[in-house]
Amino acid sequence: MLRTALRNLLAHKARLVMTALAVLLGVAFVSGTLVFGDTTANAFRNASTQSLKDVAVSVQDEQTAQADPAAVRPAQAGADRPAGVLNTALANKIRALPGVASVRTTVNGRATLAGKDGRPVNAEGSWQNLATNYLPAKDGKDSHFPLKQGRGPATGGELALDAKTAQKAGYRIGDTVRFATDGPALTKKLVGIVTTDDPRITAGGTLTLFDTTTAQKLFHIPGHFHQIAVSARPGTDEGALTAQVQALLPKKGAIATSGTALAAEQSRQITENTTQMTKTLLAFAGISLFVGVFLIANTFTMLIAQRSREIALLRAVGASRRQVVRSVLIEAALVGLAASTAGFALGLGIATALRPLLNTTGSELPDGPLVISPTAPLASLAVGVVVTVLAAWLPSRKAAKIAPVAVLSSAGLAPPARSLKLRTVLGTLLAGLGVAVMLYVSTLTSSKESNLMIAMLGSAQVLCGMIVLAPLLSRPVITLAGKLTTRFFGVSGKLAQENALRNPRRTAATASALMIGLTLITGLTVGGNSTRQALDKEATQGLAADYKVSNNSSSGLGTGSADTIAKLPGVAAAAPVTSSGLETQGTFATITGTDPKAFGKTAELTFQAGSLRAVGPGKVAVSDTFAQRAGLHVGDLIDADLSTGQGDKTRKKLAVVGVYTTTRAAYDVLGTVADVLPSSDTHELDSVLVKAEPGKAAGLETAIRQALGNSPLLKVQTQEQLIEADSGSLTTVLNMLYGLLAMAVVIAILGVVNTLAMSVFERTREIGMLRAIGLDRAGIRQMVRLESVVISLFGALLGVGTGIFLAWAAGGMTTSSMPLYETALPWAKLGVFLALALLVGVLAAIWPARRAARLNMLRAIQAH
Repeated sequence: MLRTALRNLLAHKARLVMTALAVLLGVAFVSGTLVFGDTTANAFRNASTQSLKDVAVSVQDEQTAQADPAAVRPAQAGADRPAGVLNTALANKIRALPGVASVRTTVNGRATLAGKDGRPVNAEGSWQNLATNYLPAKDGKDSHFPLKQGRGPATGGELALDAKTAQKAGYRIGDTVRFATDGPALTKKLVGIVTTDDPRITAGGTLTLFDTTTAQKLFHIPGHFHQIAVSARPGTDEGALTAQVQALLPKKGAIATSGTALAAEQSRQITENTTQMTKTLLAFAGISLFVGVFLIANTFTMLIAQRSREIALLRAVGASRRQVVRSVLIEAALVGLAASTAGFALGLGIATALRPLLNTTGSELPDGPLVISPTAPLASLAVGVVVTVLAAWLPSRKAAKIAPVAVLSSAGLAPPARSLKLRTVLGTLLAGLGVAVMLYVSTLTSSKESNLMIAMLGSAQVLCGMIVLAPLLSRPVITLAGKLTTRFFGVSGKLAQENALRNPRRTAATASALMIGLTLITGLTVGGNSTRQALDKEATQGLAADYKVSNNSSSGLGTGSADTIAKLPGVAAAAPVTSSGLETQGTFATITGTDPKAFGKTAELTFQAGSLRAVGPGKVAVSDTFAQRAGLHVGDLIDADLSTGQGDKTRKKLAVVGVYTTTRAAYDVLGTVADVLPSSDTHELDSVLVKAEPGKAAGLETAIRQALGNSPLLKVQTQEQLIEADSGSLTTVLNMLYGLLAMAVVIAILGVVNTLAMSVFERTREIGMLRAIGLDRAGIRQMVRLESVVISLFGALLGVGTGIFLAWAAGGMTTSSMPLYETALPWAKLGVFLALALLVGVLAAIWPARRAARLNMLRAIQAH
């Protein structure tokens, strides 16, 4: 039976090519994901190892250990919080310990550069714009930042940049660099260009280096540090040295960690992050393999039908049912093994391409060599072989049921049709249960994890139900399509309809592969389009301003910014906006502080009671949703606690003078700047809304920037830019998901090609007879093409319809976080999907149609 399996494999290798391709693509996705995960984890570990090179003990102040030191503002360091215990005196004490080779004191922060063209560099990713101190040794160089050109910064008027940042910004040695840390723009001379392996920099961030004194003034306070890294002399016990350093530290305020423990913790975090990414990508690989199952099962079912007399002969000469099953499964295993091997090789290319692809979404993935662990090839081969064998198991069972007497049957007789009753009942139960679950999901308003699990379960049930019901649904859909093909294409159209209906199970299996891919893509498209429209509405809801001015820094805008902008020519109104937390009788809200007169010109509020003119010192308007939650009406007095993010509270009594329809422009409560500013987190403005005079909006952006110091951190956004800022990342993510799902659609297309090619072989005698009675080669080609188009459109209609239903049902879960969400169908894109299905049908039929048309008439009639 092994020899039989090998002979069958070699005899039908052309017919198994598409099956092998499906397995190959699925396995390539799996192997590429596994290799990519190992490569990324290794690259992060290498970068981490480089940053911890020669670090035996790391000392951090407690607040730095719990938060990003780059977010610490000078004002906070000097006023709102203690300076910390990591100072020059402590560094000197640690340096004097026996076994200490050297001590590195670092100050960390962020600096956003303006390029030579004046535009901010990486402004949207300002959290990636790192800054630290350059700490030269006796030779004047810092080993952590090897010099490429020039020298390290030595005075307050100098800085250095990493090579990528300098190139991106267009700076050369000797140029004056303009930058901002948390306020107005500063300028310093570029004296050095360095190299770095920091993954945050290699993935698109920037690095700016200052001398230690300047870094302390910008990001901390003089004489203090965020971290002290201790290097040990050879032979020094790391644990003992850590204990000695810890003994020098005060009981509170600082933490000493050994280099080994720090490396282990970083390694754990890297593993967690890369594992999650790998799992996400493997989910898409699983979808591709699931689609491939239909192709594989279809192929083996058709091969067994074509070899029924051969299998019956084997049974007649003594082969048992178990041997027949084993022969088919061996054949499947060999196909899976060969395809998996090729798929693993292709997966290496996918792993190489994934890093730059994901970095376009700001994923911060570092460079590194390709890492192939033993798990990747073994798992890839196992997955490919197991999926192929499982897909061939049912066809092998059918093969084993072929009776020896079938050897006497005529080759021209089609196998008897099997009843669809059991399948219809099972499919109806599955689909009905899934629909019921999704109708329940449509009533949910929260996307918490339990609700998401219910939605995923319901979606899977609906999809499985549609797959099981596909043979039943194929008859009415294909019959309707057949009327059109018959009317426009005559006999060829009628024959195409009959061929598609001849074996509804095969047609359904072929169409189901395409349906799965299009269901997921349609669901993503409808959900993404609906989310984008909701985000677009929310981004500018209630906003009449032409510009929104804000700051990328954590300190906000100066309190006089609105007055400065209001004085500019062409400005009709400039409304200051600040905010604070508010609590009244256990109900929490956000209060917006503004100038009511200017705000009325820059925002659109609809009042249900009272008016904006009545808002003033101690008088506020409230949104209708907050009024309902807190039980408030015009004339009520609110006993409120206004609080900052730092925990400070200010008690105020505020009179309610108006109720307006909820809008993003004003949050829950609207008051004056004077009432809200003292309780705001930064004691500065969050933003300024600017309304231009008619026809004067076009040139205001430059004037506003110049008036406020033209800091690289300054953001002056139009309504269109606000929309793009809110929903631009969604488009990037959707495009990436489309790319990942495209693999499943490609496999589905291979399924259509395979089914048609094998169907042509199966109908060789029939095609010969059609040629004999007058159907020309063009008619044969048209018949095969139309059959392909009908099957593809059937799968597309099922996929688009199912995808729309699932997206509608699951959409309600976003309403708690996105109140303006409504299901919005992207008709143009849905039309494109159907058109693409039509194109898929035409392209998939090219080779099978050509093969059918070239059959020799007489030989075809004599075929068995």
